[in-house]
Amino acid sequence: MKDDRTLDRLVGRLTLEQKVRLLTGATTWRTAAEADIGLREMVMSDGPAGVRGEAWDERRPSALLPSASALGALWDEELVEELGGLLAAEAARKGVDVVLAPTLNLHRTPLGGRHFECFSEDPELTGRTGAALIRGIQSHGVAATAKHYVANDSETDRLTVDVRASERTLREVYLAPFEAAVEAGVWLVMAGYNAVNNVTMTASPLLREPLKGEWGFDGVVVSDWAALRSAEEPARAALDLAMPGPQSPWGASLVRAVKDGRVPEEAVDEKVRRLLRLADRVGAFAPPRRRRMPVRNSYESRALLRRAAAAGSVLLTNRGVLPLDPTELSTVAVIGAHAAAPRTQGGGSAGVFPSDVVTPLAGIRARLRGRARVVHVPGPTPGVAPSPLDTDRCRDPRSGAPGVLLRVLDESGRELHAEHRLSGRQLEPDLPAGARTVEISAVLRPRQAGAWTFGVGGFGRMTLTVDGLTLLEGVFLRETDDPAVVHVNPPVREARAVLTSKRPVHVVARRELVPGCGRATVVTAAPPEPDAELVSATAVEAARAADVAIVVVGTTEHDETEGYDRSGLSLGGHQDDLVRAVAAANARTVVVVNSGGPVEMPWREEVGALLLAWFPGQEAGAGLADVLFGLAEPGGRLPTTWGASLADAPVTRTRPVGGRLPYSEGLHIGHRAWLRAGRAPAFWFGHGLGYTTWEYEAVDAPTKVAAGDAFTMRVRLRNTGTRAGREVVQVYMARPGSSVERPLRWFVGYAAVRAEAGRAVTADVEVPARALRHWSEEERAWSTEPGPYRLMVGRSAGDRRWEGTVTVERRAVTG
Repeated sequence: MKDDRTLDRLVGRLTLEQKVRLLTGATTWRTAAEADIGLREMVMSDGPAGVRGEAWDERRPSALLPSASALGALWDEELVEELGGLLAAEAARKGVDVVLAPTLNLHRTPLGGRHFECFSEDPELTGRTGAALIRGIQSHGVAATAKHYVANDSETDRLTVDVRASERTLREVYLAPFEAAVEAGVWLVMAGYNAVNNVTMTASPLLREPLKGEWGFDGVVVSDWAALRSAEEPARAALDLAMPGPQSPWGASLVRAVKDGRVPEEAVDEKVRRLLRLADRVGAFAPPRRRRMPVRNSYESRALLRRAAAAGSVLLTNRGVLPLDPTELSTVAVIGAHAAAPRTQGGGSAGVFPSDVVTPLAGIRARLRGRARVVHVPGPTPGVAPSPLDTDRCRDPRSGAPGVLLRVLDESGRELHAEHRLSGRQLEPDLPAGARTVEISAVLRPRQAGAWTFGVGGFGRMTLTVDGLTLLEGVFLRETDDPAVVHVNPPVREARAVLTSKRPVHVVARRELVPGCGRATVVTAAPPEPDAELVSATAVEAARAADVAIVVVGTTEHDETEGYDRSGLSLGGHQDDLVRAVAAANARTVVVVNSGGPVEMPWREEVGALLLAWFPGQEAGAGLADVLFGLAEPGGRLPTTWGASLADAPVTRTRPVGGRLPYSEGLHIGHRAWLRAGRAPAFWFGHGLGYTTWEYEAVDAPTKVAAGDAFTMRVRLRNTGTRAGREVVQVYMARPGSSVERPLRWFVGYAAVRAEAGRAVTADVEVPARALRHWSEEERAWSTEPGPYRLMVGRSAGDRRWEGTVTVERRAVTG
């Protein structure tokens, strides 16, 4: 590794123009190279669902991990670190140096649209989980990126929102996971779009203090994509790298600002020095080479993802139904549209194209093959948007191969380029010189007759025809600057056409390319919606005739996606009515919830078992089947409190007023907010059942501790069930009579243990010194209040099994 003197010499060999060029991306995903110092480009890619690489190309698939909220539910840093290693292996396979993960923002409100991409509502759990993922990625020479610094916790007006939060709230809640990331050695931190206390984050003083100064972060602060809005303020602040490029507010403007004395050249030098340090860490002072990675073949990767899907699933309720014994089953009814077409990931820029997805239906059928009959009834359509044209329904009109034909035309309509693609969702196609129009066409063979819904998504002039009949035509204006909407998830306009079953039709969509309209073109199709009452009746009949009914319900692509916050928590699409009807017909009804964040479950007391699967990644069905049939224990615990209804939630505000979003709840988010409001949620933070039972026998905790010291609690517990299991021992703290405002109680640590049936085991829970401190705004420093603190050990924020007291004593001053 190059030392600081070597880096200084390299910086000294560069002209001002060369330095500034290095500080702006060369392309959307690459930094600039500099031959004079032997520096190659560095390649970046979105995360944390997977490593896509530089192109949105379904022909180059990626391993798809469970969503970040599912990783938060693991409460297992070793497994998270292993998954980080998989991300690093994927990065190496795709020639990527920097993975833009993890997201360390918090589940401040259940309505957050990007809930699925964040780990938890709690700063301590988020910090520990994020640090584990960072260690896993960076241990293989790939850089991780802690994002989005800071208070970027909702999507409404996210490019311009000004979050108003007290210094103490920022320090103790929203900055805390980033501090943990720096302690873990993260190599990049991404500044968000939002402002905090009237200063946009790319120019915020928070980048210098506490990030680079107090915490000692020695890596690169990179802007979120297109977040940089001016040249001088971010340059004088601690932002280092503006992405994407080559167009940027920096460049010639920054060169002039330095020459005119408005920005010190020393500030530019410091930014370049950090960039070169990053380059050294990822090996960018040498030609791209194959990194030495742990041997991981496709089978091993899928086995890891399958294990993670099972380990993160949370068993919320179980009335003796799970696990299922395949030898006692003759007929199983699998019900719900999500069973055959699950949501494996959330929407937005973090999305990847997986090579293959094991659906819940496929996983259940594979497990019961040769043992029991599996009947699938989709049930009512849950309001799912029409899906893009795909290989299952469409053929390339030119080659006849499954998929679609992508053509690029010039102004006269002459074909410049054509290629076979697998999806009607094209986000960044290669565009030759002179390109004016993108065309996607396919031959669709409908399996159902009736009024089909077709759609075309994007901005600019677009047309959509079916067998020559024009369904849509017009100019669709761009109404947002949000890159996730413009380039990834543009609105889709829809129209209907009546089709005959099995009679092929030719679908053609065209979008004229004009500056500022993005590069996303989406063509969708959906069959006629079935009669809700009829399909519900069919589902009830199937459930009544089965030994067990497994109902898979979930959110839609409209509910949870980057760029939009949620308007409610209802499942919608008659899914609640479906669950109630099936549960009434069969007492052995298992409901599987396929969502990235909280949903309302008004039927939760009416079903035999309730299992939360999150967005479980590509091995969704395999991991689910392992849990349902007892091959694996549902090992997850809730990383976020789930309320019975949105009306009960103490913190729900995501919409700014006058551009400002006040975090008026202060320290009290998540379970802290529920405790402060005196309300009982449906399921507390930390809740989760396994397939065994536990008795907490004894707790050994110190009675005194010096201020500023960590301490350990030893919890002895016994597996009182009939099978081996895993328990997550959680510790909470309270400070009655505190001289400063505090949560009623707060989470301070956990340890997971395993034991065979009947065996005892001891959990050692480390309580860090930071758990006792608070931020003093008067002294602008951390302070630990002496006196008695309550310690609580339990299974969740609402299930306490032991309480005790520890007295914090002032540290003696010597010398």
